[in-house]
Amino acid sequence: MSAVLPPAADGSAASQAGVDLAPAAGGAPRGGFWHDVFRRLRRNPTAWIGAVIVLLFVLVSLLAPLLAPYAETALPGARQITPTSIPGPGEVDGFPLGLDRFGGDVLSKLIWGAQSSLLIGVVSTAYGLIGGMLLGLIAGTFGGWVDNLIMRLVDILLSVPSLLLAVSIAAILGQNQNSVMIAIGVAQVPIFARLLRASMLQQRSADYVLSAQTLGLGRGRITMSHVLPNAVGPVIVQGTLSLATAVIDAAALSFLGLGGGRPETAEWGRMLTYAQAELAIAPWLAFLPGICIAVTALGFTLLGEALREAMDPRTRGR
Repeated sequence: MSAVLPPAADGSAASQAGVDLAPAAGGAPRGGFWHDVFRRLRRNPTAWIGAVIVLLFVLVSLLAPLLAPYAETALPGARQITPTSIPGPGEVDGFPLGLDRFGGDVLSKLIWGAQSSLLIGVVSTAYGLIGGMLLGLIAGTFGGWVDNLIMRLVDILLSVPSLLLAVSIAAILGQNQNSVMIAIGVAQVPIFARLLRASMLQQRSADYVLSAQTLGLGRGRITMSHVLPNAVGPVIVQGTLSLATAVIDAAALSFLGLGGGRPETAEWGRMLTYAQAELAIAPWLAFLPGICIAVTALGFTLLGEALREAMDPRTRGR
C-alpha cells in the first residue's frame, strides 16, 4: 500500500485516493485527482450519454425564449378547442405537437416547462446542498454531543419518505414555486449532511491529518484546508444524482397542485395533471411531458453514476 501524503497544493486528493504521484512510464508526471476523474469520464460512454442529455436539457431551458414558437402563457388556439375534440400532433397548421385543453401550443409548453424544471431542480438542490453540508461540516468537525444532536435530527428527517416530507412542507408554506423549491431542498438536507459527515470522519483518521496535528495546526485550519477538500467528492456525486430526484419531485408536487400558478402554466407536472381528464381521447398530452421528465432524470442519473465510478478509488487504474 502506498503511503498517504497530505493533499497537494492545488487541493487535489490524489494521494488520499491512492493515485500514484510518481512519474508515468513515459516520463511525464500524471495529473492530480480531478485530472484523473475527467480522464476516466471521457472514456466512459455512459458519461457521454448522460452529458449529452443534460446539455441538451440545459440548452433548451436557457434558449426557451428563442426556441418556443409562442410565449409561456399564450393560448393561440383557444378558439379551436371543443370539449370533445383536442387537436393532436399535425392536425392543425402551426402546431406540430397539437394543442391542450386550454388552447396552448404543446411544443411551446414543453420547452418552457424545461426552463421551469431546470430552475426548480438547480435551486432546490442548492438549498439541500448548502444546508446539508453546513450540518455535516459542524457534526464532522466538533463531534461529541454536537454530532449526536445533529445526527438525531437527521435520523428523524430520514425516517420520513423524502417525497412525503416535501409534500408536507410545500402544503404548509403555500402553493407557489418558491415553496416547492424549499420543500424539495429541505427533503435533501439529511442526505447531504449524513454523507459529508461520514466522509469527514473517514478522513479525520488519515495519516496526513495526524501529521498536521503534530505540526500544531488548529482544528479549523485542518478541517477547511485538508479534511473538507478530500471529503467533498461523494457530496458532488450525490448532488448530480439529486438533480434527477429534484426534477421528478418537482413534477410530482406540481401534479398534486402544490406548484401554484394558473392552470395553463407551462410546467411538466402541471401538464400531466390536466392531461388525466383527456387521457382516453388525447394520450399524447400525458406521454410527451412524461417522456421529458423521464429522459431528463435519466440524463442526470447516468452522469451521476459515471461520476461516482470515476471517483471510486477501488476502480482506479482500470
